[in-house]
Parts: sequence; C-alpha cells; structure tokens
Amino acid sequence: MDRWLSLLPSTAGDLPWALRRAYDHPTPYDGDCYELAVNIAAQLPVDELRSYQAVLTAVLAEISDDPDMPGAVRRGLTERYGRVLARVTGGLPPHLLSDRDSFGPAARVRLGDRAGEPATIAALEFASTLTKPVPTQRWLRQAAAVTVPEVVTDVLAVFAFTAETVHDDHDQMLRGLCWMASLDASDDTTELLAEVAEVAGEPGGRGAFPRAFRTAAAVVEILADRPGSGPPRALAWLSVAVRSKPLRLRVRAALDRAGAARGWAPGEAEELTVERHGLDEHGRSETVEIVGDKARALAPGASVREVTKTLAAERVRLEGLLAHDRTWAWETWQDRYLRHPVTGTIARRLLWQSSADGHEWVTGRPGDGLPGGPGFVVRLWHPVEADVAEVTRWRDQLGRQPFKQAFREVYRLTPAEEQAGTYSNRFAGHILRYRQAYALMRVRGWSAPFLGLWDGGDHSEATKELAAGTWQATFHHTRADEYCSTDQVRFARREGRRWAPAPLAEVPPRVLSEAMRDVDLFVGVTSIAADDTWSDRGEHPFGAYWSRAGFGALTAGAEVRRDALSRVLPRLAVADRCELTDRFLRVRGTRATYKIHLGSANILIEPADTYLCIVPTTRKTRVTLPFDDDERLSVILSKALLLAADDKITDPDILRQLPH
Repeated sequence: MDRWLSLLPSTAGDLPWALRRAYDHPTPYDGDCYELAVNIAAQLPVDELRSYQAVLTAVLAEISDDPDMPGAVRRGLTERYGRVLARVTGGLPPHLLSDRDSFGPAARVRLGDRAGEPATIAALEFASTLTKPVPTQRWLRQAAAVTVPEVVTDVLAVFAFTAETVHDDHDQMLRGLCWMASLDASDDTTELLAEVAEVAGEPGGRGAFPRAFRTAAAVVEILADRPGSGPPRALAWLSVAVRSKPLRLRVRAALDRAGAARGWAPGEAEELTVERHGLDEHGRSETVEIVGDKARALAPGASVREVTKTLAAERVRLEGLLAHDRTWAWETWQDRYLRHPVTGTIARRLLWQSSADGHEWVTGRPGDGLPGGPGFVVRLWHPVEADVAEVTRWRDQLGRQPFKQAFREVYRLTPAEEQAGTYSNRFAGHILRYRQAYALMRVRGWSAPFLGLWDGGDHSEATKELAAGTWQATFHHTRADEYCSTDQVRFARREGRRWAPAPLAEVPPRVLSEAMRDVDLFVGVTSIAADDTWSDRGEHPFGAYWSRAGFGALTAGAEVRRDALSRVLPRLAVADRCELTDRFLRVRGTRATYKIHLGSANILIEPADTYLCIVPTTRKTRVTLPFDDDERLSVILSKALLLAADDKITDPDILRQLPH
C-alpha cells in the first residue's frame, strides 16, 4: 500500500486518518480495514473529495488486484469505492468495465458517451449482482426492468470478438449480461451467446482453465433450454472445442437436456445440429465450396471461416466415432452423413460397413462396393476388427483420407494385460517432456491435473471419455523433475453417475485401441528418446532409458510408419540405397551405411553403431505421404534423403561426426 499512502494530502481530517489506519491494519484481507475510509468518503461533499481522487483510485486498484481477499468482499468494496469516485469524475464508475484487463477499456470505447448514462450504469451494476450460474425468477423480472438491449449486446460483442484477458469481477458481470441478453429469443442473440461461450471457454491461464468460467457456464445453461436449432448446434460445437473438464461435463449435460427436450436419442444431438451453411449435398454454393479437407471462397469477399470451423469440428467428431460401435439405419445414415453438405465431404472418403442382419458385415466405400437399402444398418469401419489381409488390401487401394482409418494404428489386448486384469503397463516406464506431453493430452481431449511442486502435484491421472461417454480411460503419470514418468492405463464403464473399474478383457476392442493409440502418441511424440541432442548431455539419470527406448522394439504407431514407408520408398530416387529391416531404415551413403530407427528417428552409423546427431529442420519433405499427422515419418524420409547423398553434406556439425 506504500504506492497510494504517499499520495495522501498533508491536511488533517478524518479520511486521511482512516486511510492510514487501513494501511497499518495487520490483517487487511477480510476487507474490514477499508470499510471506515469508504464510509467517511461517501459522506463528504464532492468539493472535499476531489483532493482525494488519486489516493482513492489507488486504493480501488489495490483492492481489485488483491488475490487473497474473498471475491464477494472484494466486489462489494470495489463497488462502493467506485461509486464514491464516480461522484468526483462523473460518468461510468471506475469499478465498472475497469482497466484491470483488456476487455474493460475496449467495452468503454464501444459504448462511448452511452457509458455515463444512468440506464447504462444501472444495467451494468445489476448484471454484477448475479452470484449463481442460474438466476432466480425474481432476478430475471428485475433484469427485464433495467436491461438496455443495445448496451448488453454491445458489451457482449466486445468480449466475443476482442477480449484476451478477463478480470474475475468482469467474469461475474458478463454472466449477468448473458442472462439479460437471454430475455431476447432472436436467432441473432443465440448466435452472439454462442460466440461468447466459445471465447469464454478458451484457455485463459495455466493448463486449460477457461478464460471466463462463470460466463461460459451461464451460457451453457441458457443454450440448454433455449428454443430453435441454433442452441443445440452451438452446444455440439462446444462439446468438441472445450478443453476444461468441468465445463465439458456441463456442455454434455446441457446437450443431453436439449436433445431430450426435442425427443432425440443420446448422441444424436451432435449429428442433427451440424450447420449446412447453405451448401448443396456436394459441399458447394455460389460463394463457397469444400474441396478435400478445406473450404475455399468462390467469390470476392466471401468468408469461409464458419464453414472451415464446422468442417474441422466434424472431422474430430467422426474420428471420435471410431471408438464407438454405433450403427445407423440405412436411410438415417444417408441423410445425416452422405447427403449432408459438410459431413458428406468427409464421410464419402471413409470406409463403412453395412449389414442386412446386423451380424454379417460388408466393408466398402459409399458408391463403391458398399451394399445397402431399406432394412440395412451401417457402421464406421475400424481396422481393429479386421484381419491383416483386409487392412493391407484397403491400404493398397485407398488414397489420403480425412483422418487415419486404413492406416490407423491398432492395439489389441495382450496376454500380459489379460493376466494383469484391470491395468495395462504397455506404456509404463517412459520419460516424457512433461509440458509438451500435457499440451498434447489437452489437444487429444484428455483432462489432467497439472504436475508441480505443490501438495499432490507429484502424481496425475489423465482421463478421457470414449464411446459417447460410456467408457473412460485413465493414464497415470508422475513427476520426474521437469519431465514425467508414465505408468498404468486403466478403464472404467459408466454406471449411472459413477465410473466402475472394468477388467481389460471387458473393454470393447475399439475403446481399448483408441485409448492406447492416444497414449502411444504421447510417448512417441514427447519421449526424450526422440530428442536428437540428448547424447550431448553426458552422464544423466535418464541416459539408459534414452538408449533403450531410442533404438528398441517398435510400437504399433511405428509399425504403421514402417508399412507406410514400404509403399513410399519404391517411388524415391534413392530407393536402391534404402532397405527396411525390422526396426530400421538402412541407408547406404558414400561415406557409410546408416540405420534410422523407425520409432525415434535416431541414427546409428554401421558397423560400430555410433550415434549420429542430426537435428531436423522445420522444412518438410516434398514426398506425398498417405497421411499427414505423423511428423516423425517426414523426419525419417528427410534424414534418408540427406544421408543417401552424404558426400554432398556441407554442415560442419554433421561432417565432424562422419567417417572420412
């Protein structure tokens, strides 16, 4: 408080004394020390208050930034100090739309002269009084009396389109403004609320905690009971976009509630609410068309942003269906998937299975060998339920797909796992770069407490729900300095509102395979075994692990990479210099023969198996690959092309490692 104490005027009086008393208070976090000063200030005439404006402003800032003061106490004090200052400055009280974040000043600019109008002040102050996600009927009746629609929508629009950081007090105000906006049932307001929810749910701090949790939770509740097709569509988008586990659970519950009110079965809401954007069944309109994995404009000024967002969400949703053995009636599948202007551009490039009796299944692509008609049922094909010959045949026939399907990694139950019963140690004992692993878990839809130097921060359990929320996978990991050590993977099935641990033998093959695929991805991408520079560290506690994992047996992901390489290599100019072995790609150069590990991409020089460090560049290989989500495959090919022409290498760091 030294910053504002020095600003006190030298004249005697009750207010300076009260402010000094607050400064000297030994335990100010209950807020009592600030009460006397604001009470005195509220009774002083405006002329006498003007000389205290600077110090009162500093006190307000001190209170607003106090992390230890309870939120309710802080908000009450900032409101009272703000009203006192408003008597001096006129216009909008400084505690409303304050400069504690980027949102407040931007909203003030948007409101302009309206910011100081009594109706605006009354609306913003009333919005800040909502302390719960769902208001009472009395609160809503009072809101109807004080709401200024254009002010509410303008402030929410500023948040939706410009906000980067949000102060805790603004989060509460925005929650109230959202409920005030909900009094208008128009589609425009629904769209605005959906934009607010998306921004509010974005990560705003460490990990994936939402930028404005109160605001996001309020909009989710509003959308759940709001009429029309827009609200469930917005909830469906949030269900795949939100990373916060508590918020995602709210979204799922709200989506189920919205679906039940419309007579939809569980899981139908997501596919029934996919936006069509005015496109025909071929994914085209006069201004926009979908080509492959992208949307592009056909007319000057046409926007593809919304189409691109829907396309990305549908790609994620359909990939998630691989973990769910769900079936559709033929007519329903045709309407919701093949003929949908957005979903169809993805679905038509995937493999499906159809059956007339639900037992004998025939695999094929829509319009190419897939039988069907009234009475048939359809499901999405997964390689875990196919034999090696069938998978190989489809890999030979298919080109690039929207996501890995034919080339998808497969993880079946092993005898060791069956014997263990309720846990798998398949990926235990790896050392991962923790922050990178944590970020990747979030991207893949896993929720996990962050590891750190605090009580309980040594162990974490990452969880992910699969098969429309009927199964849950848990990936255990522990802190190891700035790294983390991997442990067991366990599964549980939903029984009402609780999760019941399940033996691995009872986990559906699709669920097991998809969960293990994610964990293999975490290990394969973030393990220190893939760090080309690790050998430069000399003696290190994890050195033995790096040597063992960096050149060891291949995982399922690396096996798929090996299969892809077997198809790509014959097309390369250096094919006669390359050979695939069980774990390596051998490359014969002019100076030496090299072995590139298919898992880590680490390199050994024959015959002594001397380690060769080549740090990959960000430049990607120009070879056309069957899929583009495996950066390691591109790295291996780039290294192979470089080493096959090792007589042309000029990099001194590489040359000093090569034999003369």
